[in-house]
Order: sequence, then C-alpha cells, then structure tokens
Amino acid sequence: MPLIQKDKTYIWHPFTQAKTAADTIVITHGKAASLFDATGKEYLDLISSWWVNLHGHSHPKIVEALTRQAEKLEHVMFAGFTHEPAIRFAEQLVGLLPASLNRVFYSDNGSTAVEAAVKMALQYWHNQGNPKKRLVAFEGAYHGDTFGAMSLGKSSGFYGPFTDHLFAVDFVSYPETWMDDSEVEAKESTSLHQLEQLIASHGNDIAALVIEPLVQGSAGMRMCRPQFLEVLLERCQSNNILVIYDEVMTGFGRTGTLFACEQQQHTPDFICLSKGITGGFLPLAVTVTSSKVYESFLGDTFSTAFTHGHSYTANPLGCAAAIASLSLFVEEQTFAKMKVIELIHKERVTQLQATGLVTQGRMCGTIAAMDVKCPQTQYGSGMSQQLKEAFLAQGLNLRPLGNVIYLMPPYCIKPSQLHYAYDIIQKVLTAFAPQDLAR
Repeated sequence: MPLIQKDKTYIWHPFTQAKTAADTIVITHGKAASLFDATGKEYLDLISSWWVNLHGHSHPKIVEALTRQAEKLEHVMFAGFTHEPAIRFAEQLVGLLPASLNRVFYSDNGSTAVEAAVKMALQYWHNQGNPKKRLVAFEGAYHGDTFGAMSLGKSSGFYGPFTDHLFAVDFVSYPETWMDDSEVEAKESTSLHQLEQLIASHGNDIAALVIEPLVQGSAGMRMCRPQFLEVLLERCQSNNILVIYDEVMTGFGRTGTLFACEQQQHTPDFICLSKGITGGFLPLAVTVTSSKVYESFLGDTFSTAFTHGHSYTANPLGCAAAIASLSLFVEEQTFAKMKVIELIHKERVTQLQATGLVTQGRMCGTIAAMDVKCPQTQYGSGMSQQLKEAFLAQGLNLRPLGNVIYLMPPYCIKPSQLHYAYDIIQKVLTAFAPQDLAR
C-alpha cells in the first residue's frame, strides 16, 4: 500500500476536515528554511512548521546535543529526581528573563503550560486563605486545547461543541492595530475601560488576567502595542490581580526581543513558554513564576503543594535541545538575522498594501501579517483553503488564518528566499480575480 494511502487509512490529522481536505504531503526531510517531499519538491517553511522551528530544520548543533544526551539518559521521572539538562536550562532561562521570574515548572506543550499557570494562580489565592475565582482574558484569544485553556479562548470560535463544559471567564476587547491605524488609542481606551469596570464590580474576586502579549496568534496575528501592555500590567498589579503572559508563540525572539515581556517595564507574574523552546525538535514547555508565588505553596503538609505534573516533565532530551537552541542565538548572531527579516517584512508588506490586494498590514519582530480583501474571514474558509493550495503549488508552506496571510519564518531564512516568497504571494493574489476573492 502506498505511504499516502496508509496515512488515509490510519491517521486522523489535526485541524483538518478529512472529507474535503486535499491529500497530505509526505515530507521526507528538512534542511535550513526548507522542507522536501517524497518527490524531491522543496517548500519554503514560512510558518516555521506551526511556529516551532527557530534556527532551521535538522540543525546540526541541536542534532549533536540530542545524540550526546540520548547516549547518557533519555528520561527519568521528575518527582524525586532531577538531572543536569533540566537544571542547566532552568538556570540559563532565568538568567535571560526579568529578575522576578525565577522559578521554572516544566511541562510538555503550550496548553499545559497555560493550564499550569492558571492552576498556580488559583491555588496561590487559595493557599493565602483568599480563594479568588474569576479569570479575565481577551476576545479572540487562543491559549490551547485543554479544557482550562479552551475556557480562556472560548471567544475564538473553535470550541462550539464544548461550550457547555467550559468554566466562566470575563472577556475584554483586544485593541488590535496595524500600520497607519488612527484609532488605536481609542481601542486601547475601550479595552482598559472594560477592565476597570470588571475591577470595580469584581476586583476582590479576580485571581488573574491572561493575555498573549503583543500578538494574538491563532486569532489572525492580531497585534497590540507595548504601551498598552504597560498600562494593563500596572492596572492589574495595583489591584492585586496576577498577570499571566502566554508567550508560547511569542517567546524566543518572535517579537524582536527574546521575550515580549522585555518590551515593558512592569513584569508579569507568570510567563508560559513552549513551541520554539527546543528549536522545533521535541515537545517541551515551562511555566515560570516568581518566588512570591512559589513560596505560597510551601508548607508543613502536602495540602499546599502543587499537585500537577506530566509523565515527560523536564524530558532530558528536550532540555538538551533547548540548551543548544539558546546557545545558537549567540553563536549564529541570530538577532542580526532577525533585524534583516524585520526590514524585509516592512518593505514588502508596504509594497503589497500599495497594490490594493491586501489591507491592515502589520509587523512585530519577525512576524508579518496582512488581510486579503475577502468577505470570507473565518478559519478554514473555502478561500483560505484555495490560497493555501495555491501557495503549496508554488513551493511555499503558508497556512492562511481565514483571510489573514502571515509569515513567521525560521531565523536562518536567506533574504533572497524571503523576497522570493513575497514575489509569489503577490503573484498568487494577483491571479485570483476580484470575484474569486469575493466568494
């Protein structure tokens, strides 16, 4: 039986309507910013394989680190045991984060990193004898697919069948903005006013606020300004509300700084990291918090302990990959590469917008996004599927979010490759007649 037929026979793919989806593509290997299929066709991986790949596919430095670690220890339970890779990575990570974020809790993916942070926040208040119960999140948010994370992201529209099973969350509007947005301050004022109303009504019962800082990913790369986050953090912390930054996607350089939280003076109480943490090699996640939070779980009985964990918590192979990935930021002068990507994004998005093919162009670090002028804005729409297939035919791995085309390439992408990608995007959009885009 051909490999693709075996795939159809046995596998259930994520975020896919199997009845109508095109055949999956068998990828045999990857190198740098490219993927290669079974026929040898090359695809530029412009979305970093769902935002996880930082330095390029099959990077030899990370391969070497994994090989060395696999020869010594592949895994050990993390309750009652520890190991050098977990300790080394935690130490390095804490050294890069704001000073108050100094306690690292390991898990295995972005959803569980957020889930852990929410549970920590709720139990923090419980352990203090002040069991606050309310949570605040933002409209359009996506924080993962476990039930706690779904509750925080239920306004995203992904969770219709589960709505009756999700817990209550208070939502405020997200002040998304773009190039030449004259209304951004008004939108920020509205969001802050909504938060202030919640604080006035329920402030004593709000345990935490959760936000994707600077960029809401799955909502369509919706971006907000650092100055909005600065005010938001100040308002929350002055009202004794914990703040959780979901940097599962924005962490490790995507926003132009290693972490989005570096772009404000105030520091959140939690930061959740995953996706790029191992450079795209293995699942790993962390929830990092402060000594203040950590110490509230200390006690003479088990009742105050944080009873949460996963079988593969702090997997040594994942930690070894994460250490190697961090080292590459210095060894390969990654931030200089990121600056080049930013400049190309700004140049080419501006040019595309001038053609009238797209609108609301926006950039944040190495992330660029733009809206195609099309009434079909929903995730998985016919138009987004047509665009995805057209891009694949041209050798680009781009996966539109509704009518939003976005690029988040590995940092190793060459300027010529990125310019080529923008040339193809313009070619594909131009080929679609206005009546096609209006369907």
